[in-house]
Amino acid sequence: MDRVILHCDLNSFYASVELLSRPELKKLPVAVCGDPSSRHGIILAKNEPAKRFGVQTAETIWQAKKKCPELILLPPRHGRYREYSRKVNAIYDEYTDLAEPFGIDESWLDVTHSLHLFGASAEALADALRRRVRQELGLTLSVGVSFNKVFAKLGSDYKKPDATTVISRENWQELVWPLPVGDMLYVGKAARELLGRYGVKTIGQLAGCRREMLEDLMGKLGGQLHDYANGRDREPVRARHEPEMVKSVGNGTTFPRNLTAQAQVTAGIHLLSDSVASRLRRAGLYAGGVHVTVRDPAFHDRSRQRQLPVPTHLFRDISAAALSLVGELWKPPAPIRALTVTAIHLTPEEETYEQADLFTDAEAPDRRKQERLEAAVDGIRRRYGNGSILFGTAKPGEPEEQEGKPGKSASPDGGGF
Repeated sequence: MDRVILHCDLNSFYASVELLSRPELKKLPVAVCGDPSSRHGIILAKNEPAKRFGVQTAETIWQAKKKCPELILLPPRHGRYREYSRKVNAIYDEYTDLAEPFGIDESWLDVTHSLHLFGASAEALADALRRRVRQELGLTLSVGVSFNKVFAKLGSDYKKPDATTVISRENWQELVWPLPVGDMLYVGKAARELLGRYGVKTIGQLAGCRREMLEDLMGKLGGQLHDYANGRDREPVRARHEPEMVKSVGNGTTFPRNLTAQAQVTAGIHLLSDSVASRLRRAGLYAGGVHVTVRDPAFHDRSRQRQLPVPTHLFRDISAAALSLVGELWKPPAPIRALTVTAIHLTPEEETYEQADLFTDAEAPDRRKQERLEAAVDGIRRRYGNGSILFGTAKPGEPEEQEGKPGKSASPDGGGF
């Protein structure tokens, strides 16, 4: 029996919520953005008129205003967005207990075992959801209906705004395979560029690749993407209150001034690596690899990742790997706007073991000493606060820290191909 999965995506969510209290702006180009006077001034959301000018999420305000000089800028009100997100989720909960959020404005709903209660087809149920959200909250949804999560997500993106798209066993190849490969979930920029170098531009071309070739090229992700492109996604929809498996732990920082000297970059990497290592220890997790992203003032990102010799949650190991990766990506005095350090390939403490025999490993005593040192630092911070003691070096200025969410801080393609 096929599953019945909906992916519900609130259209232009931040902007739509703002326009509920500013209806006079509805037909004008509007964007919600960060502080225009700061280096964090980027577009967070835009309405349909702004989209028609080519305004894009995550571009800088000056880029957006260049496309649309009449663009109306509104500050974000995150508390209000959370309030409306809760209201929408309450509606979803009336249809299934398997509603998995994917950010504040998107959710998967598995209605396989509840659909019969509403006496409707999956498409009719999706349309009913859209009507309720529009009538009760004044917001619009795009809904994808399919037999797995990946295709349901493609369906919600297929036609916007306020639309239902069904991707079924009968039509999925016709609808899905012509789409650009970058439209598929978990195909980030690095993976898209890598696949493009081998002539893979569409999801259909990805599906036609040999699985072994993709695994050689991209590791485990290659096989996963091959399954997705061929309709073999089996990932379950997770209930909202079910704990999410942590896939990565990362921190990123945009600096108030560009970094140009090695000492500044080292300080930044130490600061981020210390935070990541501390969070790993609190969660009882070990990292099997490290991923680093360097962003320049033009918002160009370069990334690398590396497997670690043994799983670790030590600042010393993570910072050493991160600095080595930065050395592959950057040479002074090229300016750096932002840095991100992410621990990947995580395993819980009880599943972690070292390949080397601890009784003969010459490094074991040193590692145990480092474990005790970093545990002592954790104790001091619990008592006196996180800023009471730092590893390695002083902070590089006063960066605004952007702490990554578990599982979201690095794209699953890792960006390091």
